[in-house]
Amino acid sequence: MFKSLREDIDAILARDPAAGSRLEILLSYPGIHAIMVHRLAHMLWRSGFRGLARFISYLGRIVTGIEIHPGAKIGRRVFIDHGTGVVIGQTADVGDDCTLYQGVTLGGTSLERGQKRHPTLEAGVLVSAGAKVLGPFTVGKGAQIGSNAVVLHAVPPGVTVVGIPAKVVEKKTTSTPPKAEFVPYGNPSDDDADPTAKELVALRTEIAALTERLEQIEQERKKATVVPLTSRREAAS
Repeated sequence: MFKSLREDIDAILARDPAAGSRLEILLSYPGIHAIMVHRLAHMLWRSGFRGLARFISYLGRIVTGIEIHPGAKIGRRVFIDHGTGVVIGQTADVGDDCTLYQGVTLGGTSLERGQKRHPTLEAGVLVSAGAKVLGPFTVGKGAQIGSNAVVLHAVPPGVTVVGIPAKVVEKKTTSTPPKAEFVPYGNPSDDDADPTAKELVALRTEIAALTERLEQIEQERKKATVVPLTSRREAAS
C-alpha cells in the first residue's frame, strides 16, 4: 500500500509543475486522497462488505468532491488533477498512468445490472477537463481526450479526440517516453485542430467560390441579352 502511495505521489510530481513537494501533495491534493479512499473501499467491495464500501466511498466524495464507485478499477500512478466534479462509474476501468482533470465523467449508458456499462481506459490515457466518456467501450493506450469532449465510441490508441461528438484530430507518429508525450489538458497546439471548425471553413470557402461564379454567370447573361442601340435603329428603319 505504501509503495502504491509513493508511486502515486511521484506520478503527480512528474505531471504537475505546481506540485512543490511530496508532503504538499500528501496533505493538499484531493486526487491523492480520493485514490487512497477508493483503494480501501474497493478492497471492502471485493470482500463482500458492499454497504460499508459504499459508505466509505460516500465519505470520500464529501471530503474531496470526487465520486468513485467502489466497484470501479483504478490502476497504478493514476493522477486526478484538481478533481472537483469527477465521477467514475461502477464498471469503469482506469489503467495505469492515466490522468483525469476536473469535471470528467466516466459514465454508463445502460441500466442493465451485472453488465459492463462504463468505459475502459487503457494505460496512459488523458481525459481533460469537462470531458464525458459514456459507454462500455475502450479508449486506447496513450489516447488524449480534449476539454469538454463527449466520447460515445471507442477511441484508437495514441490519438487525440475533441468535440461533440468527439472526433480524431491528431495521431501520434512517433513513439516517445510517456513523459515527453504528456500534453496538459489533452488539447493539441494546432489552432485549427477542431474538425468541426475545419469543415465550416471549407464550407465557407466553397460557398464564396460558388457565389462568385454565380455573379459571373449573371453578368454574362445580361451582356448576351442587351441589344446594341445601332441594331435597334437599323431594325426600325
